[in-house]
Amino acid sequence: MKTIISNIRIGLISLLLLTSSHLFADTVLRVASWLPPTNPMNKVVIPTWGKWIEEATEGRVSVKIEYGMGHPKTMFNLVEDGVVDASYGYHGYVPGRFKLPQIVEQPGLEGNAEMASYALWNVYNKYFLGANEFEGLELMALFTHGPGQIHSSFKVDSIESLTGKKIRIGGGVQSVLAERLEVTPVGAPAPKVYEMMQQGVVDGAFLPSVEQKVLRLSEVSKHLTIFPNGMYLGSFSMIMNPEFMEYLSEEDQDAIRSVSGERLSLLAGKAWDDSDTAGIASAQEKGVEIYFVQKEDELNLAFNDLAEGVSQVWLNSVAKKDVDAIGALKELRSMAQSYSTN
Repeated sequence: MKTIISNIRIGLISLLLLTSSHLFADTVLRVASWLPPTNPMNKVVIPTWGKWIEEATEGRVSVKIEYGMGHPKTMFNLVEDGVVDASYGYHGYVPGRFKLPQIVEQPGLEGNAEMASYALWNVYNKYFLGANEFEGLELMALFTHGPGQIHSSFKVDSIESLTGKKIRIGGGVQSVLAERLEVTPVGAPAPKVYEMMQQGVVDGAFLPSVEQKVLRLSEVSKHLTIFPNGMYLGSFSMIMNPEFMEYLSEEDQDAIRSVSGERLSLLAGKAWDDSDTAGIASAQEKGVEIYFVQKEDELNLAFNDLAEGVSQVWLNSVAKKDVDAIGALKELRSMAQSYSTN
């Protein structure tokens, strides 16, 4: 009997050691997130990517979301410095560093975030990789939020109704549009908008429709103005620390890359599109007055006239880079439209 008990103990200890060894062998990929838990990045994109990674690496790599890591503009530095292993960043928050991805932000694309994200990932890899804008980082995905609209405390029924109003902007092409619209631009990250509108610091904000629900803007904005193709798009990248990747086996590196890139870009774009629908529903439920601007409406025609040539500002900003920016912009728009017919 003593022998049997002893063997059982040895077996349990061996099993415990094997289990512990397996647990310690697993690698946790820490992804910093600066948007609220209800945002599609945290509800859909990162969890789904995490599931893909776990499946592709047969459980050797898992994903954990880390909140409260700092201002959105610091995410790129946090990943570079290895404070976290990965994150996503909005290019407009770091002026001058990531100019090329902002090709997708220009008015005139006439598509949703999924289409735009597909085109952005493929065009960037074809035309812009040699510019090394992401030096010191591994680029895992490029994507956009849904079309930018106007959330406001006042009715927007003409371009003139915006003149002089204090409007939150997120940088990038929004800065150009704000100047042309003659609004008073107030720069701030998206999570600050609720408080700013509640306190009357701003009269409105340029943001996608999803924020009526996620940032609860339906509680502080009386009006939502939705342009047929939006006013602009906002570009993001998912980035990873190269040293984290090098720590992994080649098999796991390949596995993670296989579920990133275009696949992750499309996942993110579609998640933002789906969330825009939920945002509009939230606005309707809360009694926000929604103006669905029609293509033939004077407001839309006036905005299109005002936005004419905005892309030239972007072209001028990247003129010193050794890239075919004109060719890339043409193919981006063509590729986005062809994706919609697939």
